[in-house]
Amino acid sequence: MKYLFLFISTFVFAQQTKTVDFTSVSAHLSLNAVEKSISGTVHYSFEVLKTTDTIKIDAQNMTFSKVLLNKMNVQFINSGKQLLVVYPFQKGRNELVFEYSAKPKQTLYFVGSANSEDLQIWTQGQGRYTSNWFPSFDDVNEKLIFNLNIEFDSDFQVISNGVLKQKTSNGKKTFWHYQMKKPMSSYLLMFAIGKFEKKVQFSKSKIPLELYLENKDAARFEPTYRYSAKIFNFLEKEIGVKYPWKIYKQIPVRDFLYAGMENTSATLFATRYVVDSTGFVDRNYTNVDAHELAHQWFGDLVTAASGKHHWLQEGFATYYALLAEKSIYGEDYFYSKMYESIQQIKYASRTDSIPILNEKASSLSFYQKGAWALFAMHQEIGDKAFKKIIKNYLKKYAYKNVTTEDFFAEVKKVSRFDTDSFSKEWLESTTINTPNVNKLLVKNKITKILLELDKIKSKPLAEKEGFFKLILLSDAHYSAKVMVVNQLRNETFEAKKPYLELVMNTKNLPVRQAVAYSLPKIPEEFRMDYESLLDDDSYQTQEIALLYLWRNFPKNRLDYLEKSKDWIGFNDFNLRTLWLSLVLKTPEYAVHKEDVTDELMSYSSEKYEATTRQNALERLIGFQIINDTVLINLVKSTTHHMWQFSKFGRDTIRTLLKNQEYKDAFLRILPSLDEKEQFQLNRLLN
Repeated sequence: MKYLFLFISTFVFAQQTKTVDFTSVSAHLSLNAVEKSISGTVHYSFEVLKTTDTIKIDAQNMTFSKVLLNKMNVQFINSGKQLLVVYPFQKGRNELVFEYSAKPKQTLYFVGSANSEDLQIWTQGQGRYTSNWFPSFDDVNEKLIFNLNIEFDSDFQVISNGVLKQKTSNGKKTFWHYQMKKPMSSYLLMFAIGKFEKKVQFSKSKIPLELYLENKDAARFEPTYRYSAKIFNFLEKEIGVKYPWKIYKQIPVRDFLYAGMENTSATLFATRYVVDSTGFVDRNYTNVDAHELAHQWFGDLVTAASGKHHWLQEGFATYYALLAEKSIYGEDYFYSKMYESIQQIKYASRTDSIPILNEKASSLSFYQKGAWALFAMHQEIGDKAFKKIIKNYLKKYAYKNVTTEDFFAEVKKVSRFDTDSFSKEWLESTTINTPNVNKLLVKNKITKILLELDKIKSKPLAEKEGFFKLILLSDAHYSAKVMVVNQLRNETFEAKKPYLELVMNTKNLPVRQAVAYSLPKIPEEFRMDYESLLDDDSYQTQEIALLYLWRNFPKNRLDYLEKSKDWIGFNDFNLRTLWLSLVLKTPEYAVHKEDVTDELMSYSSEKYEATTRQNALERLIGFQIINDTVLINLVKSTTHHMWQFSKFGRDTIRTLLKNQEYKDAFLRILPSLDEKEQFQLNRLLN
C-alpha cells in the first residue's frame, strides 16, 4: 500500500493548485555557517478549494517537528522529498505551522570560511530547486506572498526579497525582517549574506535601487553599475508597465553558478562583472543587468506555466536587454548583436532538432532564437501596436502564469498578425528562413556590410581588398572591422600587412584585440606594432599580447616581464597569474623563484574564487609547473559547486592520468584528501 500511496501522491499533487491555494508564508530562519545548515519556523496560510485528505509541500532531505494545523497537532509524513499533511480537509482557510532543519546539498551555498571575514552565504533556486533549502513548491504555478525573518551574525548584512521592514539586534545576532506584498513562484525566493557596501539610487519613478558591492570592491562601484539606473528607466518606459515591486536590489556574490539570477526584487550576479574602467571594455555587467531586470516583468510578474513556454521568459528578457543596450550603445551595436546571434542559431540548427516550444530546447533557442522571434514580430507589427500588446499582456496576467497561447491571444486583439505562421516558422521549427531574416537585417547599414562580408568570405583576397580597405578606413561599427581582420587570419603576413597597419594606426580597442588574437606567430617586422597592444586599455588584449610576445621573441622577454610586473587584470587575476607563470619559465629573470611559485600556487587554492583558481591551475599545468600541492588543489576543484570548475578539474585529471608519473603522484596524495575528494579521485583513477 505504501508504494500505491506514493504513486497516487505523485499523480494527484501535480494538480494540487486546483485543490489548494497557498496564499502566503512567513518564516523565521537561522543559518549555521559551521555546519552549513539552515533551520527555522514556517507559517503557511492556505485555502482549501476542494475537499482533500492530503496536502503537500516540497521539501528535499529535511527534518520536521511541531507540525500544527490550525494550532492543533496533525499527522504528517516526511517522504524525504515532500512534507505530506494528512487530514480530512474541508473548504476554507487554514494555517499550518512547523519547524524544520536541513543541510542542503545544492541551492544554498556557503562560500569562504565559516568564521572569517570573507564568508558569504547565498541561495540559487533556478527553476524548481528552492525546496532544497526552504519547504516550498516546485510547481511554478503555485504563487504566494513570502516574508522572511532571518537571524545571523550582526557583523554581516542579510539581503532578501522585498522591503526591509525591521532590523533588530540582540547582542551578536541581528534579525532582518523582509516583506513582500505580491505573490511569486518559489524558485524566485532568495537571500544573500555577506559584508557589503550599499549605495542607493532612485529611478525616475522613485523606486529605490539598492546597489551592493563587497567592501574591498568599493572603488569599482561606478564602472560596475555604470548604466544600472539608465537601464531601469529605459525598461520601465519601453515596457510601458510600472516596475511591479517596491524595491530593486543587485548583489554580486562569489562563485555564483551563472551570470545572474532574477530573484523577485533582488538580482544576484557573478563577481566576474565587478570591474574597473579598464575591465569594463571586455567584461561589463550591462547586458546581464538589463536581462535580469527585464525578468522582473517577464518571469517574475508573469511566469511561464511550464518549461514548454520558457521562451516567454528568456526570449523576452534577452530581447529587452538588447533594446536597453541599443539605447546605450546605439543601433549599429544592436544590429551587430542580432547578426551575431542569428549566425549562431543557423549553425546550431544543423544538429539541433528541438524547437523552442519544447521544454528540452537549448538555451540558444530559448534565449537568442526567442529574442529573434520577438524582433521579427516587433518589426512586422510596428512599434506602437507591439507596445500595446506587451502592456495588455503584462497587465492581464500580472502575478499569474501564462502559456504561449495566452500571449498570442493578446497579439490577436491588437493586430491581424498571423500567429499560426509565426509559431510554425519561429517556435515549432528549427530551420531558419534566411531570406526573411536578411530582409530584417539589411534595414541597418552595419548588418548590410556584415552580410556582404559573409558572401565574399571564400573569395581570394585580390577580389575583396578594395572593400576591406574601404571598411577599415571608414567609421563603420567595429563589428565589421573585426570581421575583416578575422577573414585575413589565414592569409600570408605580407598579404595582410597593409590592412593590419591600418588597424594598428587606430585606437579602436575591439579591432586591435582581433589583431592580437589573429597573430600567434608575429614577424619581426611587425614586432613594434604588436608591442603597442601591451599599452591598450584592455586586460584581455594585454593578456594575449604578453603571451604571444613572450613566445615569439625570447630575447625581449626580460623587457616584457619588467613592463608587466605590476599588472593584476580582472578580479580573477588573469594578468598576474600569466606573469607569474612566464617568470617561472624565464630562468634569466632575476627574482626569487620560490616566492613566485608560492604566489602562483596560492591562487589555485581554496582561498580564491573558482575563476581565479582555474586560471592559476591552467597556467601551472600548461607550463608544466606541477607538484603535489598543485595536484591536491586540482582534485579539490572536482568537489566545487560550480559545475564548470569541477568539470575542468575532472577533465584535466583524466588527461594527466595518461602519464604514469602523474598517476603515481595522484595515488601518493590520495590519503591526504578528505572523503569527498578521495571519492572523486578514486572514480577517475578507476
